[in-house]
Amino acid sequence: MTSPDSGSLPTGPQSIPDVVTDADAVRVAPEHPFTLAVDIGGTGLKASVLDAKGSMVAERVKIPTPYPLPPEKLIASLKRLIAPLPRAERAAVGFPGMVRGGVVLSAPHFVTVAGPGSATDHHLVEQWARFDLAAHLIAEFGIPTKAANDADIQGAAVVTGTGLELVITLGTGFGSGLFYDGQLMPHLEIAHQPFRKSESYDDQLGEAARKEIGETRWNKRVMKAIDNMRALTLFDHLYIGGGNSRRVVRHHLPDDVTVVDNSAGILGGIRLWVPLHPGNGPD
Repeated sequence: MTSPDSGSLPTGPQSIPDVVTDADAVRVAPEHPFTLAVDIGGTGLKASVLDAKGSMVAERVKIPTPYPLPPEKLIASLKRLIAPLPRAERAAVGFPGMVRGGVVLSAPHFVTVAGPGSATDHHLVEQWARFDLAAHLIAEFGIPTKAANDADIQGAAVVTGTGLELVITLGTGFGSGLFYDGQLMPHLEIAHQPFRKSESYDDQLGEAARKEIGETRWNKRVMKAIDNMRALTLFDHLYIGGGNSRRVVRHHLPDDVTVVDNSAGILGGIRLWVPLHPGNGPD
């Protein structure tokens, strides 16, 4: 392009300047470190990359969760999932079960032959028992990796850090995470506790149940679950996330209950590395 002080008016195609919008003027490069955020679900595996402020720097990618799903198949599936994403310096992984110190203590979806609702495979139970998910992903991803329960990670994205905040997730099954003044409390597998008619929260509120009974009856069960959670924890605020949160009838909800976007399952990943408030946090 001809310099503006060249003394002549530029001509030809090369004289057309690039259009610079207001957005371009204020656009800044995303800050490092980048965090690879992975959300392992009972029906889908999702991932994206977050910058230092927790904003996505790449479109979320997703593939169906394959079954049967022994640990090595999950690791291979995650490797394929993240291949298109930008390189990150660290990773955070949400897993639908009890995880402590990066080690899987329970994997209710993945010990079944064909996914939730199908028969349990005892060989899969043995393979998932105390599987060191974080260590295997560190080896596969080649970057420091932390793993935690998926509902805990989703909650970390939405809590305000004030008082006792409870997060429940409604999707393939039922999940929960509890926070006090922004700090994640020890994970409780409420999903597998008795709820009604000798069935668990997972049984009565999961996707299979919703399809079987319809949205009206399912929403009544959600309201009963909220009442139970209130009696159990006396929460200051409750958040409803997960893929089926969009199906919750919102005008029935009390003021201290909020429906949040399912993208929190990805966006909360950065909180494994940068807690809302300083503290020990999950390993």
